Amino acid sequence: MKKSSAATPALREQVLARLADGAFHSGEGLASALGVSRTAIWKCVRGLVALGIDINAVPKRGYRLPQDVELLDVDTILKAAGPAARDRVRRLQCSLVTDSTNAMLLAVQDLPTGRADVCIAELQTAGRGRRGRSWSAPFGSGICVSMSWQFAEAPRQLSALSLAVGVAVLRALKKLGIPGVRLKWPNDLQAGNGKLGGILIELRAESSGPAYVVIGLGLNFRLSARTRSEFAGAGIEAADLADAQPQHGLGRSRCTGAILESMVDALLEFERHGLQSFTREWREADALAAAGANVQFGDRTFQGIARGIDEDGALLLETPGQLLRFNSGEVTVRASDKT
Repeated sequence: MKKSSAATPALREQVLARLADGAFHSGEGLASALGVSRTAIWKCVRGLVALGIDINAVPKRGYRLPQDVELLDVDTILKAAGPAARDRVRRLQCSLVTDSTNAMLLAVQDLPTGRADVCIAELQTAGRGRRGRSWSAPFGSGICVSMSWQFAEAPRQLSALSLAVGVAVLRALKKLGIPGVRLKWPNDLQAGNGKLGGILIELRAESSGPAYVVIGLGLNFRLSARTRSEFAGAGIEAADLADAQPQHGLGRSRCTGAILESMVDALLEFERHGLQSFTREWREADALAAAGANVQFGDRTFQGIARGIDEDGALLLETPGQLLRFNSGEVTVRASDKT
């Protein structure tokens, strides 16, 4: 007996798991394998397309994704994270679709000190970037992960946490055999001249006492030609991990687990020693080092030469007659002015 034709979340995940190989699957074959009607499969595919998942439908051939996708797997992620990080993770949730992984964790009120909750999504409908911008990550193309953490007391250099997290991601990628990724102040990761990912830190803290932080990471894993074209149309040069190591064959779940392990280690290290444990590595990976740069701060734009960061993570900009210090701002590089 066939099940109801309702396109439930569980059915959506089952259909995607079948389509993940990138091959054609007929509606009849999917219906038979999953014990539902062909109408249920049709409604399910329509729902997935409405979520922004690109599915090709070809008469007499069936449905397929434009390319094969490794769906994220909780067990593989936790195994890759290692025992020490697993002991610190209270809860790891992996969803097919959510509005924002950061927003989900910001609503949590009961996280113990020194523990982490982790939220991962295949697709975000309202992903967030810095300064209220959106973060776009097409289905299966990247890693969208948020981790919450409760500090017993707010670290003095909490505003520089995104720099430490950037180093943590670099450490994980190096262990996985992907060197050469660079960091662009204050929260971007680059490969070559393209943007590889970004970090968003949101926090709930008082003047004294505990500090609850949510660390959001968006990382391009394997972008399709269509996605690259869409980014280019928006004026964004994008890069992915396939660019950084095209023959590596690295899986998304394994990469996610390695990053989680490195982030947990970094949070413990940051709580004990602050930014100083990360400064040398950050400076070695500085994508702005000695570059001509414009810094927009409020309604003013300052021009100069980027001279790295100070001990508290502020950007240093050399201008005629003075060295300016910025704790926040938007930085663009003048490609013709490199020194």
